[in-house]
Amino acid sequence: MFKKLLSLVLIGFSVAATLTCADNIDHRNKQTIVVAHRGASAYLPEHTLESKALAYGMRPDYIEQDLVLSKDDHLIVMHDIYLDSVTNVAEVFPERARTDGHFYTIDFTLAELKQLQVSEPFVDSEDGLQAKYPERFPIWKSSFRLSTFEEELELIQGLNRSLGYDIGIYPEIKKPYFHHWEGKDIASIALQTLKKYGYTNRNQKVFFQCFDAEELQRVKYELMPSMGMDLSLVQLIAATDWGEKLIEVNGNIEKYNYDWMLEQGGLRKIATYANGIGPWYPMLMEVEDGQPRANGVVRRAHRRQLEVHPYTFRADKGKVPEEFDSFEHFLHFAVYQLRIDGLFTDHPDKAVDYLSRGRRSH
Repeated sequence: MFKKLLSLVLIGFSVAATLTCADNIDHRNKQTIVVAHRGASAYLPEHTLESKALAYGMRPDYIEQDLVLSKDDHLIVMHDIYLDSVTNVAEVFPERARTDGHFYTIDFTLAELKQLQVSEPFVDSEDGLQAKYPERFPIWKSSFRLSTFEEELELIQGLNRSLGYDIGIYPEIKKPYFHHWEGKDIASIALQTLKKYGYTNRNQKVFFQCFDAEELQRVKYELMPSMGMDLSLVQLIAATDWGEKLIEVNGNIEKYNYDWMLEQGGLRKIATYANGIGPWYPMLMEVEDGQPRANGVVRRAHRRQLEVHPYTFRADKGKVPEEFDSFEHFLHFAVYQLRIDGLFTDHPDKAVDYLSRGRRSH
């Protein structure tokens, strides 16, 4: 009897210890979602269907889709409104650049866009075209093409069905102001497509994100109510000098000022129309004597019931902030000290693997 009692006591201590550990680790792991940033972009050219299929196999919680419009109103999955740095458009359509030298996706039909070859992002240097990330998939190797939002949704939904997982989507409409200037309503077209594929409310695994605060409010108060939709919205936050949004002021084109978002009252305003924020990760931390620490933004956001999904976590050589001695150290700080709710990463496999192993000491 004594041995049996002792055994039960020991089991009880074991269960208690496990539950305590779960309180400290598993709860945070469940809350910290992994978003595959442009797919498995550290391994295959970003936003290609091949990159998305590889990302899917890495089991992130969500896969991101950046969206721009073609000339004939197809939603194209790509990061920029320009084709210059990820396709061979200058070779296939050399006369189609605008006066600023850029080739705009919106100037090409879907049939024309499908003729282009997609590569890893590259830059034009004195030595010719050079890969933006030299150690990633080599530029101009194999054969990759641009895809539409519908094609990608069908891929992800098809894999969810055939494999039995429930991986979500995280679309972003790129530069709505530019599309409006071109006479197109990208927000409306994106929402119509989401509704067509069954994404209509917050019970489904979808976040709808945008850097444009005014457009996101239009989505919240005008477009979604008229379509019978209620999606979770995320306000992306940029540095003002990036020029992520341009506005017209007294006949002049100026950069939109993002500073208000993290200033006094900014998060309170965002909470009236969004469910979360997507800041650049340095906006959440400060460094003193070489030691990183939280600056209070995440805490303030949580006080407003806003989720925090910073971008972009990269494990490439030279891309881990110097305050951390490894990519895992970086993840550890973000998850367990900043207490973020999710993260965008080019390396979804590494983030998923780290979170699945729980808290580690550094």
